[in-house]
Amino acid sequence: MPTLERLARDHTIVLVVTQPDRPAGRGGKSAATPVGAWAASNLPGVRVLKPAKVNQPEVVAEIRGLGADAWVVIAFGQKLSKGLLDGAFAINLHASLLPRWRGAAPINAAILSGDSVTGNSVITLADRMDAGLILGTSTMPIDPLRTAGELHDQLAQDGPALVARVLAEKASGSLRAQTQDETQVTIANKLSREDDAIDFHQPADFLRRQIHALTPWPGVSADLDTTPPQPLKLLRGKTLHNTHSDAPAGTIIDARVGTVSCGHGTVLQILDVQPPGKRPMPWAAFANGRTIPPQTRIVSAQELA
Repeated sequence: MPTLERLARDHTIVLVVTQPDRPAGRGGKSAATPVGAWAASNLPGVRVLKPAKVNQPEVVAEIRGLGADAWVVIAFGQKLSKGLLDGAFAINLHASLLPRWRGAAPINAAILSGDSVTGNSVITLADRMDAGLILGTSTMPIDPLRTAGELHDQLAQDGPALVARVLAEKASGSLRAQTQDETQVTIANKLSREDDAIDFHQPADFLRRQIHALTPWPGVSADLDTTPPQPLKLLRGKTLHNTHSDAPAGTIIDARVGTVSCGHGTVLQILDVQPPGKRPMPWAAFANGRTIPPQTRIVSAQELA
């Protein structure tokens, strides 16, 4: 959305294309996408097109008939055909430093892999996924305490300036394109709900990255191994590099501060959690007033199933 807002401020938008309205909320009432809703409220007189299949001939004819100088594509969710794109200056904002992390979940993959730096890339659209020419990039460090949701928002705020720079260079004739190095390609596969399992036999830093990479979705599910088990989502953690534990993996070392023994004697401090039906909260708030017996373990939900 920030990029659309910037484009609306700096340029004349002739068409907004987004996904069709879909059922949302408890009542299942049909609702517009956030892009569609924002455009309807803030771009009076601009048509908002919501095709189920963007490559249908009548949709292609309508889009191409406008003769727009540039098309900006962000997380559209449908592959644009060659017939639609031919002759158009169509660019895509992608949340990674291509060719690293092509694919559906680049932010999550960067965190999970322990990358220290990420950024945005603006590329031309190509037949192969995220394989277009690079027209511009921006970089930023990945804070070890930042979740994928927070990094997504940070990159979304960074994107508009990069898109604006590329469009300005195109208008001035100074835009230069760079071919991606195919030997450096990595793929960020789509996440699923089955990715939420955690194994405390893994080292603490891997678990920290996993928790942050999967927050807010699909999340990391765990249980306190009490009677009955207490389910919760793990939302944020911190690796205690100078702390060692000989306790079995998953053992809560200090229930007051949420330290947990992990693989190879490493220790993870759980900072934020979310119990079922509750808002996210610091571990201290979760543990306050709760009896957590000594030697209680945190285990994956699948382990107790």
